[in-house]
Amino acid sequence: MDITFLLNGETVELSDVDPTATLLDWLRDDRSLTGTKEGCNEGDCGACTVMVTDEDGAKALNSCILFLPQLHGKAVRTVEGASSPNGDAHPVQQAMVDLHGSQCGFCTPGFVMSMVASHANGTTDHDTQLAGNLCRCTGYAPIIRAAEAAEQHPVPEWITGDQTFSCSKILRGEAAGRGAEPPYLPNSADELAELYAQYPDATLVAGATDVGLWVTKQLRNLDPVIFLSRCEDLKQITITDEEIRFGAMVDMNRMGAALSDLHPSYAEMIRRYASVQVRHAATVGGNIANGSPIGDNPPALIALGATLHLRKGDERRSMPLEDFFIDYGKQDRAPGEFVESVSFPRQADRLKAYKLSKRFDQDISAVCGCFNITVSEGTVTQARIAFGGMAGTPKRATHVEAALIGKQWTAATIQAALPAFADDYQPLTDMRASATYRLETAKAMLERYFLEDQGEVTNVLEVSA
Repeated sequence: MDITFLLNGETVELSDVDPTATLLDWLRDDRSLTGTKEGCNEGDCGACTVMVTDEDGAKALNSCILFLPQLHGKAVRTVEGASSPNGDAHPVQQAMVDLHGSQCGFCTPGFVMSMVASHANGTTDHDTQLAGNLCRCTGYAPIIRAAEAAEQHPVPEWITGDQTFSCSKILRGEAAGRGAEPPYLPNSADELAELYAQYPDATLVAGATDVGLWVTKQLRNLDPVIFLSRCEDLKQITITDEEIRFGAMVDMNRMGAALSDLHPSYAEMIRRYASVQVRHAATVGGNIANGSPIGDNPPALIALGATLHLRKGDERRSMPLEDFFIDYGKQDRAPGEFVESVSFPRQADRLKAYKLSKRFDQDISAVCGCFNITVSEGTVTQARIAFGGMAGTPKRATHVEAALIGKQWTAATIQAALPAFADDYQPLTDMRASATYRLETAKAMLERYFLEDQGEVTNVLEVSA
């Protein structure tokens, strides 16, 4: 596979690229750009953060789980390229110096590149933007002050140059991945369908936020590989009066933005879904196809009545999303079949999504409970409740739903429905939570939903007497 991209303003052309070589390893080993650090090597600490720019703008990404073929036609900036070619510091770099934002310095390049990306985009919600960068020395206060100080300065011209470049200037005739054998970089869902039908055992790589760990942690060989990053038609978001549809390659940050007004509780949960860097890469389809019992997306989508749309060659089929998850590690997806999109009906917002984890930011859920209950004239007319972390798959609470539907929407009804949770779930005990704790917190989430619906809004980030 031959790829072309910009690196710190310079064109890079690579031939016979190892499809699972990470950008981090290539930067440090092949280019001696050692400012980008390896910390966790799984996308959690942010020490390896770089800025990647394409037609959709600048994004902070974790280079440790970013494969080189995913960079084809894009622009990459490392901490060495944050400053100008003649050595002028980026406003973020200068602010970090002036406001003492660094001590040991190991995490600093990652912080700087996250801040460079947010500065380029004009985003100022720094607590969110930096939630994926961990510091154990300085503490976050001087780093946040540096990010705030940089706001008043314009984006440097050497950074805006990345934002305005034309991919067509560096793409070599769309030749990447067009050889006789994988790896491949298809340019559309049609090309993907043809390739995947030909190579049904291939590993599909969307954002690589999970697949990347198969390489960096499990040392697995993924050949053959098909990369989905250039399938623009899988990145579409369609919102009509009847339906909301997300293409499989829609990243989680875009999904959260699209849902912010429609289902704000869901969007808030997405804000806690890993970090900005991971959400820029993680995709809707990848999260579903992964089939994790603790994935945060499926419970919310199931509660909204989502339909999953699959494709194999020219054939398409659809199913209720909850039917896709058969058992732990097993999904209803045939060889050569891939997730094309997921949709759910446009509806009045009755959804609440509750994520319970030991850390507020960037942590795996112990329990994720999603409730979508319709009440008409004081009576429950519809109920869709789904959980992650309570079974081997994301699963609806059908017994609890049945205990609510047709009943008066009262505290007594809620209390009477709570024992039904034991009929729906027999959760496991693991390092995140005990079975008893999971069952009790699931019940508490239903009580919370009712109380919030009565106007008793709860903020779990506040402590009151």
